[in-house]
Amino acid sequence: MFRSLFVSVAVFALASTTIHAQSAASPAPHQPALTTAPAPVFPPTLSSTHNGEDWTAIDLAKSGLPLETPGAMLVNKVNLPGGCTRELLRLQWRPSDPIDLYVIRPAGANKLPVVLFMYNYIFDDDVFQEGRWCARAVENGFAVAGFPSALSWARLHAPRPMKQWFVSELQEALVTSTHDVQMILNYLQSRSDLDVHRVGIFGQGSGGAVAILAAAADPRIAVLDLMDPWGDWPDWLKGSAQIPEAERASYLKPEFLQQVSGLDPLDYLPQLKGRAIRIDQVLADPVTPAAARDKIAAAAPASSDISRYPTSAEEAKALGANGIMGWLGTELHAPNQSEPSPSETAARQR
Repeated sequence: MFRSLFVSVAVFALASTTIHAQSAASPAPHQPALTTAPAPVFPPTLSSTHNGEDWTAIDLAKSGLPLETPGAMLVNKVNLPGGCTRELLRLQWRPSDPIDLYVIRPAGANKLPVVLFMYNYIFDDDVFQEGRWCARAVENGFAVAGFPSALSWARLHAPRPMKQWFVSELQEALVTSTHDVQMILNYLQSRSDLDVHRVGIFGQGSGGAVAILAAAADPRIAVLDLMDPWGDWPDWLKGSAQIPEAERASYLKPEFLQQVSGLDPLDYLPQLKGRAIRIDQVLADPVTPAAARDKIAAAAPASSDISRYPTSAEEAKALGANGIMGWLGTELHAPNQSEPSPSETAARQR
């Protein structure tokens, strides 16, 4: 079964932080991006959940969750040999759903920019205990934050039935993970050692879909690095090898498609003009069908950097040792072209 056995080469390479360098592949053909995105339409009957959280609103302010900055319990703090501290923190804003957050930052540095890593739902958050995270954080000048998405293996526990997983509860998984990103950014913003006014996010697979939704909801996310992001739900659910054939018919029913009709990354990508976006796609990846992959590439803003690779091995070779972290660091430290400089602002006010 793909959802329990499929782990791509890219996931393992990223887990040891060995996939990381600017793409050398030829850019994918890029169709003109949409000039405006249609406002998502949500059926009103889908907005009520058992704990009062609105699963139709990606914006935290409309979620029904408490808007106060969440507190965090420090579970563990380690001084790493490479000159970093690694913290494991526990946060919670829903019953029976604690979230473990890793924060890895160069020691002695204050007001560092932050990159949030959102892996595919099958990832093990022990990946953040790898020592190489520290070396890359020091080299590229930012702090690393990472946590497992909703309905990921790390967050499946009683009283949730074990038969439920990310796709079977796709509406919940997408929206609650998007809310989680914003809540975690609020927590990180409350810290004196981090700067979240210009945040980077890496999203892989299901995490790529969440990253797009979160960026649409939260302007603090200025840089997006997306690896094989999911999206185009009708085509994706119809053709993805991630879905067991015995379950596929359930996800193609009109009521299921209606639940996620307003949560499609295709609708939100065109809204991210002015953000730095890179999308890497593996043509041999059976998880995202070719039709969905093409539509995702076409929906991205025209300024996006889109590269395609025949296989995961060729992607890993092209990206090398520091391509993901290096690209994110470069973009985070670049001047924000979407905001006027103080002199430009003053000139406009004369």
